[in-house]
Amino acid sequence: MRIRWPRRVFAQVLAAQLAITIGVVLLATGLFLAPLSSQLDEQAMRQALSIAQTTAADPEITHDLLTTEPSRHGPVQQRAERIRHATGALYVVAMDTRGVRWSHTEAARIGHHVSTDPSVALSGHDVMQIDNGTLGRSARAKVPLRDATGKIVGAVSVGIAYDSVRERLLGAVPGLLLYAGAVLAVGVLAAIGVSRRLQRRTHGIAFADISALLEEREAMLHGIREGVVALDRQGRIRLANDEAQRLLGLGENDTGRPLDEVLPQGRTTDVLTGRVDGEDLLTVSGGRVLVANRMPTEDGGAVATLRDRTELELLGRELDSTHGLLDALRAQDHEHANRLHTLLGLLELGLHDEAVEFVAEVADTRRASAEHVAGRVHDPLVSALLVGKAAIAAERGVALRVSASTLLPDRVIDPRDLVTVLGNLIDNALDAAAHRSADPFVEVDLQAERTTVVLRVSDTGPGVPPGMRNQVFAEGWSTKQSPAHRGRGLGLALVRRLAERYGGMARVTARAGGGAVFTVVLPEALAGDDAPIRQLTVAGESR
Repeated sequence: MRIRWPRRVFAQVLAAQLAITIGVVLLATGLFLAPLSSQLDEQAMRQALSIAQTTAADPEITHDLLTTEPSRHGPVQQRAERIRHATGALYVVAMDTRGVRWSHTEAARIGHHVSTDPSVALSGHDVMQIDNGTLGRSARAKVPLRDATGKIVGAVSVGIAYDSVRERLLGAVPGLLLYAGAVLAVGVLAAIGVSRRLQRRTHGIAFADISALLEEREAMLHGIREGVVALDRQGRIRLANDEAQRLLGLGENDTGRPLDEVLPQGRTTDVLTGRVDGEDLLTVSGGRVLVANRMPTEDGGAVATLRDRTELELLGRELDSTHGLLDALRAQDHEHANRLHTLLGLLELGLHDEAVEFVAEVADTRRASAEHVAGRVHDPLVSALLVGKAAIAAERGVALRVSASTLLPDRVIDPRDLVTVLGNLIDNALDAAAHRSADPFVEVDLQAERTTVVLRVSDTGPGVPPGMRNQVFAEGWSTKQSPAHRGRGLGLALVRRLAERYGGMARVTARAGGGAVFTVVLPEALAGDDAPIRQLTVAGESR
């Protein structure tokens, strides 16, 4: 029957750890037992050698060997037996130079030649060996027996039963196995603990599932049109998909770096790092309007998602502009209707000269207003914006003025940015001035200093308190109620980001007499003086 390998991660790890633990314990036990037998043999031979040397050092044995005959009741036999019983040796044999025994465990063998060659010991050398003798296999030692003058008169042979060595080995095995079992039990418990922790961390999934999940995650992260940024507990970037890199301007080398070092200080960084809480938070990064959400993870990190709302925000602003134009057209429709009624009355009364004068006055007023703007603002998009905003301001009862110092040449590099900045500032100024002063007006001042454009929009509204002058440029901050189609608090934030993108600045100060003055500096917004000048035609005249 074939053993099936488990599929789940924790089960595979547990099986592998158990196999490794058992293998290591068995290997360690084998490596310990392998030299143990030889060590015990060496110990037994050393013990036999020590007994033999002690016996050979007894001068009484030498004297009795030289003065008596070999006998089972002789003094040599008696002394050898006492030593054997005292040491637990298998035998203690004393022999003369001919190899004849003078003592033996079996008394009948006294007087006979030894069964092994004694020549080495009789030549003056000690002998240690494991060998078979008349009493069986034993660990034995042989030493020369010398008289008082040092002359070799015989030898002493001592044997330790080999069975006793084996018994020592077998006696050591249970203790060794006990220790090995304890080590194995500790290893098994540790393996089970690690496997259970791994099971909780991997939610009991298999290796194949992990691989599939990883591939699906990579495909999902790099395929969705939302930015995803994963942070660890120290605020370092662990992952940023392609969309997040595009929206935040990140590079592949930014992975592993703290987010505070990669992104500039501002609301975007505060939202992603969790210093600002909330759902669907609006922020501006690199001129893009983003909707950010942040969700903490169990390990102390977080995953943030980013949605690009720039196009939706632009559509919302275009919708606002459309509503404004509709309001302006509606106001002009009423105004034209009143003028037509007046003209009709003059004609019905037969006041033809007065009718001609009335038409000429109206036409001259319109022409003078448009020519006044076009004469000071040479860029067609910006001047058209001012003319359109003037009609909207008139409908709301606010006068839109262009200051006498305004002069903007036709060298704007990107008029759309200038229109965005000026349009947001005028809209905010109209909202502030309308219905809040006896003679409300908004004044626009556009000046060019070499390649720098300086915009100032002042109003007669309530102004901005000193403690809130930095806050008004923050994303999401607004004193007005949000319309249904989009959020508030992004207009001034976009103005500031555009100014910073040009290397300039945006600030608000108090206006003399009440109100606020918004100043925006846009360096490098104009082309050089040698750039070609575009001609603007107003009412059939070239200017």
